[in-house]
Amino acid sequence: MKSVLRKLWNIITLKRYIKRLDWYIIKKFIGTYFFAIALIISISIVFDVNENLSKFTQYNAPLKAIVFDYYANFVPYFSNLFSPLFVFIAVIFFTSKLAGDSEIISMLAAGVSFKRLLRPYMISAAFISVMTFYLGSFVIPKGTVIRQNFESMYKNNKKNTSAENVQLQVGKGVIAYIQFYDNNLKRGYGFCLDKFENKKLVSHLTANEIQYDTISESKYHWKMSGWRIRELRGMKEHIISGLSRDTVIQMEPTDLVFSRGQQETFTSSQLRDYISKQIDRGSSNVVQYEVEYHKRIASSFASFILTIIGVSLSSRKRKGGMGLYLGIGLALSFGYIMLQTVSATFAINANTPPMLAAWMPNIIFAFVAYYLYRHAPN
Repeated sequence: MKSVLRKLWNIITLKRYIKRLDWYIIKKFIGTYFFAIALIISISIVFDVNENLSKFTQYNAPLKAIVFDYYANFVPYFSNLFSPLFVFIAVIFFTSKLAGDSEIISMLAAGVSFKRLLRPYMISAAFISVMTFYLGSFVIPKGTVIRQNFESMYKNNKKNTSAENVQLQVGKGVIAYIQFYDNNLKRGYGFCLDKFENKKLVSHLTANEIQYDTISESKYHWKMSGWRIRELRGMKEHIISGLSRDTVIQMEPTDLVFSRGQQETFTSSQLRDYISKQIDRGSSNVVQYEVEYHKRIASSFASFILTIIGVSLSSRKRKGGMGLYLGIGLALSFGYIMLQTVSATFAINANTPPMLAAWMPNIIFAFVAYYLYRHAPN
C-alpha cells in the first residue's frame, strides 16, 4: 500500500521528471517573477494615485470604488499586460545571481548541459504562459468593464453612450438603419429595416422608436413603436402599420455603440463570436478585435522566448558584473513590447493581416532567442 501511495505521489509531483535542481530553479524563477510584479506595480500605483488624486476628488469618487473597482482591476490588467517584461527581469535577476555565485559553472561542470538547464526555466515559463493566457482571456476582461465604468464616471467623466446614423447588415440581404441610438436607454429613433432579394427591395419597415428588451431570456428581442411595413410585390405594394410590435432583429446594443478599448472588455470566446458575426455582416470595423484576439494567444508565448533570451544572456559569469548585458536584455524586452504595439497599429492603419501583426514580435524575437541560445555557454 505504501509503495502504491509513493508512486501516486511521485506522479502527482512529477518527481520522475522534475528533480531537486529543477525545483530549486523553479522556486527562484516564480518567486522572483511575483516579487518583480509586486515591486513595479506598487511603484505604478503610487504614481497613478499622485496623478489622479485631484480627479478622484473633483468627481467625488468613493474610497470603496477607488480601491475595489479601480485599483483591484488596475493591478491584474497592467501585471498581465507587462508580464513578458516581468518574466525577463526575473530571469535576468536570479540567473545572473546564480552565475555570479558560480552555481551555473558548477552545474555545467557536473555534466548538466545547457539544454538540460533550460528545462526548469521552460516549465516555469509554461506555468506563467498558461496563467497569463487564462487571466487575459477570461478573467481580466470582466474586471476591465468595471474599471472602464469607474474611469468614465470619476476619472474621464465621459463615455460614448450614443450613436448616430448607424447602418449595418443584420442578415442576408437585410439592412438596418438607426438615425439615433441612446445606449443608456437602449432605445433607437428613426429606425428602418430593408430586405432585398436578388438586389431588389421587397420590404421596407420603418418605426419611430425601437427599444431593446433587456429582460428577455434570449437575445435580439426588440419592441417597435409607430411601425409601418411596405411589402413590394411586383408592381403592387401592401402596407400594414401599428402602434406597437415585438420582433426579433439580429443585432444587439454592442453592435451599435463602439467605445475606445471595447475589445479589451470581451472574453476570448466573446471576441471570437463577435468577429465571426461582424465578418458575416460585411463590417470592416473588426481589425482591432482580431488583433486583440490573436495578441492574447501570441503574448502567452512571449514567456518562452524572453526566458531563453534572459538565460542565454545572464548564465555566463563575466568580469565587471552583468551591467552591460542587463542593459542589452532590457532593451530587447522593451523592444519586444514596443514592436507589439507598433505591429498592432500597422494592422489597424496599414491593412496588415491581424494574425501576422500579432505574431510578428514573436517571429522576430524567436530568431534573436535562437541566436543567443546557440552562443550560450555549454
